[in-house]
Amino acid sequence: MASPMTPPAHAPDFLAASGWTGAEILPLAGDASFRRYFRVVEGNRSAVLMDAPPPHEDPRPFIAVAEWLSSVGLSAPQILARDLDKGLLLLGDFGDWRLREFLDDDPKREQELYEVATDVLVHLHQHTPMPGLKPHGIEQWLDELALFTDWYCPAVGLNVDAEGYRAAWRKVLEPVTRDGLGPVTVLRDYHAENIMLVEGRGGVAHFGLLDFQDALAGHPAYDLASVLEDARRDVPPAIERAMIDRYIAATGHGEPFEQAYWALAAQRNTRILGVFTRLWKRDNKPGYRRFQPRMWGLLERDLAQPGLEPVHDWFEVNVTPEHRREPWQQAA
Repeated sequence: MASPMTPPAHAPDFLAASGWTGAEILPLAGDASFRRYFRVVEGNRSAVLMDAPPPHEDPRPFIAVAEWLSSVGLSAPQILARDLDKGLLLLGDFGDWRLREFLDDDPKREQELYEVATDVLVHLHQHTPMPGLKPHGIEQWLDELALFTDWYCPAVGLNVDAEGYRAAWRKVLEPVTRDGLGPVTVLRDYHAENIMLVEGRGGVAHFGLLDFQDALAGHPAYDLASVLEDARRDVPPAIERAMIDRYIAATGHGEPFEQAYWALAAQRNTRILGVFTRLWKRDNKPGYRRFQPRMWGLLERDLAQPGLEPVHDWFEVNVTPEHRREPWQQAA
C-alpha cells in the first residue's frame, strides 16, 4: 500500500483532465481499507481526491450510493470527475468540520447534533431501500460475528466453544428477523468520524455523509446503534437513551425496535472487536488496539439488556474478565 502522505503518480494527469491543472494535492486521511483521501486546492476552490486503487477497491458502489443519497435529500459528496480504471474520484469538499472534532471543541452541542444524526436516519428510513442492495440479515450477522472467534480469541490465547457461540447468537438474533421492521438502506459505518457539518445547509442536509460504499438492505436499528455506540468517541448513556426514544417517537416502532437495537448493537460491537484485532494482526495497524477497551465497555452494557442472556452467558463462560479490556489496555 502506498504511503498515506503520497498521492498516486497519475493523480496530476487526472486532475488536469478534470480542469484542475496545477492544483496542489494535500494529504487528508486514510482509513481501515486501501482508500486514501487528499484535498485538492487550486486558487480559491477545493475538492477531495479519493484514491481507491484497483484491484483492492472499486469506487462504483460509492458513486451509486452517493447519487442515491443525494436523490432522497441527504448530503453525499458530489462526484465531480472519475477515472474508474485507476480508481480515482474527485469529490465535492464538505470542509473541515467532522462531527467528532466539532463535539470535542463544543461538547455543549452534543444533544442537539445527535438529534440531527438521529433525524438523518428517520429521514433515510422513510424511503424504500436503494435498489440493488444486498441483504444484511441473520446469515450475514452470524458470518460477521465469526471475526471475533477467528481473530480476537486467538490473539488473547483463548480456545472457545465456537459452535455454542453461533447458537447463542442465533437465538438472540432470530427474533430481530421476525419483528417486521425494514428493510431499509443501512450505511453500516455511520458514526462521528464519517459525518461532516456542511456550512449553508439546514435540517438533515446539514450532515455530510461519508464512507457508505458498503451499504446494504437491513434493519433500521443497525445505524442508530452505530452512531450512538461509537467505537471512537464516548457517547453519554443519557444521550443514547434520548436518541432511541426520539427515533421511536418519530417512527412509532416501539418495543420491538428497542429489543433489536440492543441485539444489533451487541452484534456490531462484537464484530468490531474482531475487525480491529484483524487490522492489527493481519494488516499491521496496531493503532486500532486503543479502541478495544471502549468496545468492551459498550458490549458489556449491551449484554446486560433483556433478551441478550444466551450471548451474555456464553461470554461469561468463554471470555473471562482478564481476556477482555486488560490485554488491550496493556498493549495500547
